[in-house]
Amino acid sequence: MHDYWIEFSQVALAHLLAVASPGPDFAIVVKQSLTHGRRTAIWTSLGIGVAILLHVTYSLLGLGLLLRSSVLWFSVVKYAGAAYIAWIGVQSLRAKPRRTAEITGAGTALIPKPHGAFATGFLTNALNPKATLFFISLFVLVVSPTTPKLIQAGYGLWMSLATMAWFTFVSVVFAREDVRGKFLRHGHWINRALGVVFLAFALSLALASVR
Repeated sequence: MHDYWIEFSQVALAHLLAVASPGPDFAIVVKQSLTHGRRTAIWTSLGIGVAILLHVTYSLLGLGLLLRSSVLWFSVVKYAGAAYIAWIGVQSLRAKPRRTAEITGAGTALIPKPHGAFATGFLTNALNPKATLFFISLFVLVVSPTTPKLIQAGYGLWMSLATMAWFTFVSVVFAREDVRGKFLRHGHWINRALGVVFLAFALSLALASVR
């Protein structure tokens, strides 16, 4: 059992460093927080956390190694992810100044539904080939093949919950009224800047390699 705790600490540390580093997940949560508020950002965060379980599941089933060894299927995931992130980037670049009604709270029609925000977070993480490679490598290089699948699943559950907790915290910080108030008046410029960031991420994903 002691060995499992050592292994878990290694997994948790590797995941902490990965989830806290800037990437598409962080960018989309910040965008949702500033544009649509805390509730939408939290639903997006939950979607990202659930997507972690997808990566964990195929890693446990050994499908990750198959994906890594197949240039065709890895390319499918890679370009699908790059296209989705690029689409978010283009939408951000097209942001326009908000009307007074939207700034004061009357214009709520454009706020995504919870399932839409959840899907945005889920797809952003699930279609990220770099996340795919991270989890494949984690379960191959850090987790021992002799570790029971149930304990490995526990590692995955922890990473999913930790991801949700981290991005929920990010959501709360960036959705503060004093932060959003300034953003809503000049937010189209920040949205456009985030659009450039998303396009850069998309290019990075498109160039991702299995090595």
